[in-house]
Amino acid sequence: MPETRRSYDDEFKRDAVRLVTNNSYGISETARRLGINAKLLGRWKREAETRPNGAFTTNGHVSSELDEMSRLRK
Repeated sequence: MPETRRSYDDEFKRDAVRLVTNNSYGISETARRLGINAKLLGRWKREAETRPNGAFTTNGHVSSELDEMSRLRK
């Protein structure tokens, strides 16, 4: 049986990142306690640091502004 992908809302992502940044918890420890993959939490943290207002991409799709910025940098 194929595994279904779990989705997390932006509030959950912000709270998880806040646990790592505001408290001195490590990514691995926080991810383990929340039951998520550490690499996923690390990606959320990077996204929160580089995106305005801590906005996250939805379903892995890059916004048109970010796509254009990436294209212009190249």
